[in-house]
Amino acid sequence: MNTETEDNINDDAEKDAPPRDRRATVLQVLPALGTSGGVERGTVEIANAVVQAGGRALVASAGGAKEHELQRVGAEHITLPVDTKNPIGIYNNIGRLADLIKREKVDIVHARSRAPAWSAYYAAKRTKTPFITTFHGTYSRGNLFKRLYNSAMVKGVRIIAISNFIAGHIRQHYGVPSERIRIIHRGVDLTRFSAANVTAQRVIALANEWRIADGFPVVMLPGRLTRWKGQTIFIEAIARLKRRDLRCLLVGGDQGRHEFRAELENLVEKHDLGEVVRIVDSCRDMPAAYMLTDVVVSASTDPEAFGRVVIEAQALGRPVIATDHGGARETVIENETGWLVPPGDPGALAVAIERAIGMNEQRRATLADKAITNVREHFSIGAMCRKTLDVYDDVLAGRNGPEL
Repeated sequence: MNTETEDNINDDAEKDAPPRDRRATVLQVLPALGTSGGVERGTVEIANAVVQAGGRALVASAGGAKEHELQRVGAEHITLPVDTKNPIGIYNNIGRLADLIKREKVDIVHARSRAPAWSAYYAAKRTKTPFITTFHGTYSRGNLFKRLYNSAMVKGVRIIAISNFIAGHIRQHYGVPSERIRIIHRGVDLTRFSAANVTAQRVIALANEWRIADGFPVVMLPGRLTRWKGQTIFIEAIARLKRRDLRCLLVGGDQGRHEFRAELENLVEKHDLGEVVRIVDSCRDMPAAYMLTDVVVSASTDPEAFGRVVIEAQALGRPVIATDHGGARETVIENETGWLVPPGDPGALAVAIERAIGMNEQRRATLADKAITNVREHFSIGAMCRKTLDVYDDVLAGRNGPEL
């Protein structure tokens, strides 16, 4: 993570944290801390909130680059092989986690992924410690074994769903009653993703790096290169526009999916879009990338559990176009902060992109104001952290434990 990100990681949670003296010890458990995905970021954000509220934050994982971020916010990391999916390894981790819970006097255990959730559940049960989970995705349910494996995520006394869509999925497919589910949307760092804090120099540097000349409308689809993220639909939509005055960016690494990247490159060549569409492996300054962009697209063909890109873009006042399913239905205000289009429909996506690019300055400014307000009122890290701490309080109060 770059220095600008590190410097701002505390600001939103600190500003919004409730002024209560909290003394509980919270243990979060996840496979590893080596990526910048939503699970890993959420873990760091909640650890920071626990510390800022006066509690003690522990994280057990196999480790990774984000250990440094945990240290910066005052949390403690314990390296354990909880990333294993081997049944024997999962069983052995029960004892390791139970020992950790007892040794560190853990008050609440919070699991964020399936394999470590099984170990954490039985360790919490063995030590009579409250156990909660965060349900981050829909997970494949193709056979009985998969459904059993997934069921670790609904064994918490409370289950945090990251969207109304996920809450409905939990009720429908796992039979969990509503009273055990708490809906807490993921949040944006309102300091990092603020137009006032993104300098022109950063935007210019990125434009130069990506060879984006002045005067071209820029349309961006951020996300790792994988078929369900809809990059092929995006390219087909751009081809239908038949415009040479656009610059369109696919920002995200292929993570070893070299064949799919080659397929995308071939599709760009097939439509003679070499000057129009560019694939960018990664970006260390996403706020600047959004500010460089006139329209941000999320074209996922499968429902997003939440979709953080959509709220990050809105936080910076960018118009968004997302597919009409999953979490996007909760984050996009139709025709006010962006537009929803049918999944897998390049024609509808092309129409929406044309509409967004064609907005006049007054319409664009009105949309930007509405988008920023939408995120600040509903999707900040501060709100996410407050609601999570409230879940901890609720659970701990039920057993007359220490407040958090």
